[in-house]
Amino acid sequence: MLIHPSYRCLWSKKLYIFYNIAVIFLSILFSPVIFIAFLIKPKFRAGFWEKIGFRFSRRSTDPLRNDSEQKQSIWFHAVSVGEVNAIEALVKKAKTEFPEYNIAVTTVTKTGQQVAYNKFKNIADIITYFPYDNKFSVDAAINALNPKIVVIAETEIWPAFCHEINKKNIPLILVNGRISPNSYKGYKKFRFFFEKVLRNFSLILMQTDDDKNRIVDIGAFSEKVEVMGNLKFDITHIMDNHEIKELKHSLKSGDYKVLIAGSTHKGEDELIINTYKRLKIEINDLKLIIAPRHPERNDQVLKLICATGFKIGLRSKNSHFKNTDIILLDTMGELSKLYSVAKVAFIGGSFSGTGGHNPLEAAIYGVPVVSGADVFNFKDIYKFMTANQAAFIVNDEDQLSIKIRELIKNKEKHSDASAACLNIFEENKGALDFAIKKIKNYL
Repeated sequence: MLIHPSYRCLWSKKLYIFYNIAVIFLSILFSPVIFIAFLIKPKFRAGFWEKIGFRFSRRSTDPLRNDSEQKQSIWFHAVSVGEVNAIEALVKKAKTEFPEYNIAVTTVTKTGQQVAYNKFKNIADIITYFPYDNKFSVDAAINALNPKIVVIAETEIWPAFCHEINKKNIPLILVNGRISPNSYKGYKKFRFFFEKVLRNFSLILMQTDDDKNRIVDIGAFSEKVEVMGNLKFDITHIMDNHEIKELKHSLKSGDYKVLIAGSTHKGEDELIINTYKRLKIEINDLKLIIAPRHPERNDQVLKLICATGFKIGLRSKNSHFKNTDIILLDTMGELSKLYSVAKVAFIGGSFSGTGGHNPLEAAIYGVPVVSGADVFNFKDIYKFMTANQAAFIVNDEDQLSIKIRELIKNKEKHSDASAACLNIFEENKGALDFAIKKIKNYL
């Protein structure tokens, strides 16, 4: 039976009202837990006043001129570190392509905010936190940022936000969208709800045909969904040869063979440390950099390294490899740079069930990647990289040690893998220009 459009609209409004009531009710119900979390976990209270809608920080390097205050903005939202990294090139190109607009960047997490500031402090006019998903907070953010268009990275679906943006006739675009098989199952169960939210989007740009099919099946209008490819393939060197040379000099890496373990999760630090122990016996000039995914785990990882007896240094103390074996990366926003000094990269999140992290940040420098089998967050990227021998999937610690040893000791294997890494970027360019063109159509 066809439903008359007015009834469908009425039902959506009722659902929206129900959602807002549910948010308020749950906030009150869990307020004691939220209060305790705010007290003991600083990351939970980070940006609270911005999120609630009482203050929005402007963080440009130069004071905003009066005429700039009147300009509308292109509002980019990236929930955390991974999404910020994904849209880095898009934000920078938008600044160049559309100078008549302010650039606003929002994140949800504290670490995302720190990385956004490091990357965009000389580009964005506004860097602040994304509002809580209720009408008051969302309206306050819209009034403060004055968006001409809102661009959301990957798959951030906030019902109240999407509704209010649509109600104000502001174009809402999702870019670099992806839906993992596991997430798809969850969304599918609540299709009756998510289809109403998804239909607030003006345009949805997904990474692959599979992602497109999933989001349409959840309820998005098929005519509003297109495949754009993956912005992550459009990254460029953030370090030129001179900067890489200076970084290597500061680390005194010289002719050392550097293994880097990026974005490690609990359990993976032990894995890579054990691997390092085994390889160090045979490869005396092997050095290790460990970069935990979450900064709050730095102290825990530091204790693990100290227990090994290896000489340890901290990046925050400007440690170098002349007098250390292992350097703990305890600073923010430097991991993508440090991949440039490595011989081989292990990408974390791949043995912890979290779906892995972006292997392209290492590959852009011609650094071969080794990962565990849990890489569903970047399934298509890994599928392409492994097929081209730029990345290698292993199943356990023994295989990890064998593969890293092979890449370090076999010059021909390493050279072929390194060349394959660089080739994949040449073959997969285009998503950035595609996204810019689509955004331009709404400005």
